[in-house]
Amino acid sequence: MRQLIESTFVTLDGVIGSPEKWGGRYWDEEHAAYAQSLLDRADAILLGRSTYDGFAASWPKRGGDPYSDRMNSLPKFVATRAGGTPTWNNTTFLEGNVATAVKALKDQLDGDILKFGTGEVDQALLEHSLIDEFHFWVFPVIAGGGTRLLDGMVNLTHLEPAGTVAIGSGIVVHVCSPR
Repeated sequence: MRQLIESTFVTLDGVIGSPEKWGGRYWDEEHAAYAQSLLDRADAILLGRSTYDGFAASWPKRGGDPYSDRMNSLPKFVATRAGGTPTWNNTTFLEGNVATAVKALKDQLDGDILKFGTGEVDQALLEHSLIDEFHFWVFPVIAGGGTRLLDGMVNLTHLEPAGTVAIGSGIVVHVCSPR
């Protein structure tokens, strides 16, 4: 069975929104190598609708490097209630109950599903024990305001530390699994 791995950028004050505004100065070759290793483990990508809209506006314009090429070629699944037609290649909008749809994806084939962004979809995924691993990329910056990590979560969720990766630019990736 596939594992669902979530990768999320977060500031010291818990902000996850607009990492392009506060994260760029910390992105280096070591950051890129770790990101590539996560993407290479995956056979599919899972996104919430807001993350999808942001990614679909930028990733199809990128290419010519291993990360962009893999990102654009992988199957992408989007949890959405908004409907519409996908604009990014290899994208499927998941219909109906997100937990049921993601469980079905996890039961298919082998290989991991990499989820980017942390938000509303996570509540349903955590309630149904569908997230296997988090990679919280903690950036050494205070954003001061913005969308916060797991804002609005109503269920207590304990995480088991599975390791840390220190990146020379100052990012520390905390790898955790729900207990």
